[in-house]
Amino acid sequence: MEPDRAAMDEMGRLVLDRVVDRTDNLAARPAASPLSPRAEAELVESFLAPPPARGGDLKALLARLDEAADCALETAGPGHLAYIPGSGLYTAALAEFYNRAVNRYGGLASVAPALAALEESVIRWMAREVCGLPEGSGGLLTSGGSMATFSATVAARHQRLGEDLADGTVYTTAFAHHSVAKAARLAGIRAAHIRTVPHTPDLRMDPEAAAAMIRADRDAGLRPFLLVATAGTTDTGTVDPLPQLADLARREDVWFHVDAAYGGFFRLTARGRERLAGIEEADSVTLDPHKTLFMPFGTGALVVRDLAALHAAHEGTGSYLQDMAATGVPDSGHLGPELTHEIRGVRAWLPLHLHGEDAFREALDEKLDLAEHVHDTLSGVAELEVPQRPDLSTVIFRIRPADDSPAAAERADEASRRLLERINGHRRVVLSSTVVDGRYTLRVCVVSHRTHHDRVTEALQIITAEAERHATT
Repeated sequence: MEPDRAAMDEMGRLVLDRVVDRTDNLAARPAASPLSPRAEAELVESFLAPPPARGGDLKALLARLDEAADCALETAGPGHLAYIPGSGLYTAALAEFYNRAVNRYGGLASVAPALAALEESVIRWMAREVCGLPEGSGGLLTSGGSMATFSATVAARHQRLGEDLADGTVYTTAFAHHSVAKAARLAGIRAAHIRTVPHTPDLRMDPEAAAAMIRADRDAGLRPFLLVATAGTTDTGTVDPLPQLADLARREDVWFHVDAAYGGFFRLTARGRERLAGIEEADSVTLDPHKTLFMPFGTGALVVRDLAALHAAHEGTGSYLQDMAATGVPDSGHLGPELTHEIRGVRAWLPLHLHGEDAFREALDEKLDLAEHVHDTLSGVAELEVPQRPDLSTVIFRIRPADDSPAAAERADEASRRLLERINGHRRVVLSSTVVDGRYTLRVCVVSHRTHHDRVTEALQIITAEAERHATT
């Protein structure tokens, strides 16, 4: 288990050559698994086997890993337009290889103070430069948006409810990510006290309805404490009216959290900063660098206006930690539920410093342009209904019903299901679906830094041809 320098060099080259080859050929790879269901099931079964008593050959094992990686959606490739893509920068992978090799501990700053400062610089940039929070704001990097939202919910609960949780109530919408309700339940809030605020016809949280629900709950003896807005919903990419909701939160003295896991980094662009105005008024913000900062999966972030509130909700210690000295950098292990974790900032710090902020801004501007192009093109297809212009980089569409009757809507929904199957059957692109106000709806989400005009043009040709085929069948 301790190879010499020559062996390390040989092993490293074997891995690097495979990674470079895969990355270089991403554009030509199918967007979905090429395996049949039977072949996929057989491969899955083979990987359930336990490890052998004696070791194997690295080259053969890497070949098996390639088989496993091929049995998947090609989330790193340019054709992945489903869900919220996470493409993963090659330079972030290099940073993470270095980081995992040096293997520094990240829970307490005094163990690796300079690397902790590096991570803190990334957090401060996200909090202050990206989100516009004031001096003194901060946060922590997490394993993803779900953990970030959970920590924010715990902080809000601790500050606004104390130890009495029974009557605490949370407010969100039907388009909030499911992690919002899950975080509230895990934080001890009753499911019956998680309110779904009605949305306006353009799919945004209705501030007046939210205000009425908060007042009604307070009059009934409940304790409203958390209002959660979304800055780029997973379903449609829609941004809630953040300024109005921030005003409401201040008037009603509730914690204002913004789930900007998808949309937050679009604030690096002029259009994104305008469309996400109000996020700077939040008490806390969820960000997912593995989405619109193109980092590897497993990279999330929580930034907060008042770092002391986050610390108060998560602090803890033990006598075995008495040798840990204080530094000028916050201990991330006292800002969230995890004590032991790796230094997470390197995978973001290296690409940001290597490529520069402008490279990310230009890539995100390109995604906004491509989404507008998708919207405009699909709006011109007679067979399709395109309900709204994109706020960010998600475009929704579906088969247009023959008339306004419920039966026609049901037939159109079934046709939309078949349309998705035919589009994805090309294996050049992968789209996903959702339900919007009871209607089956397809989504195109342009996020990957590898997705450019050529692949979007190909996707539009496939979608248009298959939609027109619907009209003739």
